[in-house]
Amino acid sequence: MRATRINHVSIGAVDLEESGRFYAEVFGLERLPSPNFGMPVYWLRIGDTQLHLFQSDTRAAGTQHLGLEVDDFEGVFRRLLELDLLEPEGYFSRLVELPDGAVQLYFRDPSGNLVEVDHPDVTTLDRSLYGDRLVRLADLEPQSADNLRATLWASPTPRTGG
Repeated sequence: MRATRINHVSIGAVDLEESGRFYAEVFGLERLPSPNFGMPVYWLRIGDTQLHLFQSDTRAAGTQHLGLEVDDFEGVFRRLLELDLLEPEGYFSRLVELPDGAVQLYFRDPSGNLVEVDHPDVTTLDRSLYGDRLVRLADLEPQSADNLRATLWASPTPRTGG
């Protein structure tokens, strides 16, 4: 036996309604009905997968994270700038270009959960929008031949440009 896909990811939220609205506004996620577990939960649809929020008394910390693909990477970046949610310094303040040309953007949601936004092809992005934030991982850390073959996509994802 083997797992065939991720059904859902569940993360804590200090304020379920605020976090639910945040994911709906920034990522266009649809709220789904949820059963009564005897504790507050908030379910959202991400394509054919789900994001489950559960009531938490503490803000998240650390590097565990949720990785999302979006249909408008630049739009999400602009929205996160408007909401002042981009980290001001450190590793997670950068947009990282991976060896395969994919780009990762990190931020923390209203409950402190680390969220990664992924885009498959840096060549389709307007680099001037990101300034010094957009950096090549190879400029930060040495990459072996094996590292250079890495990709975020488990199945081939067509590049969206050039």
